[in-house]
Amino acid sequence: MPPISSASAALCDPGFVVAARAGDREAFGVLYEHYARMVHGVLAARVPCDQVDDLVQEVFLAALQRLATLRAPAAFPGWLAAIARNRALDRLRETAADPLPADICSPDPGPEEDAGAVLAAIQSLPDAYRETLTLRLVEGMTGPEIAAECGLTPASVRVNLHRGLRLLRAKLDAHRTRHEGGRRDEE
Repeated sequence: MPPISSASAALCDPGFVVAARAGDREAFGVLYEHYARMVHGVLAARVPCDQVDDLVQEVFLAALQRLATLRAPAAFPGWLAAIARNRALDRLRETAADPLPADICSPDPGPEEDAGAVLAAIQSLPDAYRETLTLRLVEGMTGPEIAAECGLTPASVRVNLHRGLRLLRAKLDAHRTRHEGGRRDEE
């Protein structure tokens, strides 16, 4: 196994997975450091913001407990993303959460309300777009990072980002039009 010097070394290096499976907690820590951002983005695309941090911990705990079941160490990124997606679905079932309201902005939105409206719009998109946009816009990951960590091709990430951004703009424009129309009626 290569020396454990940085989280970036964990990318697609099955040696860290093998070491973690053998009980090396430091190797698992490196995997956590590297993949936590991806897991956070997968979860943020699906569940309310106030639940994401706790779920990140739950996903990594589940991964640690199930690591022995992973057949191909090189498949770790996609396997971890699948655990995150499934945990998000489980949480939504547990809480029977109502969908986010379409109009969550106050009459004079501040930056936090704007961010909430954007996240709500992203969460209303189809899965493929929702996840890639969240990883790009919320987590700040590059297209190649998203592809590598989610098991997608760079071309599919580019397509998902392009189409997702187009849908997101349309939703935000519609939201803005409804919001501005409501303000004009009040004046």
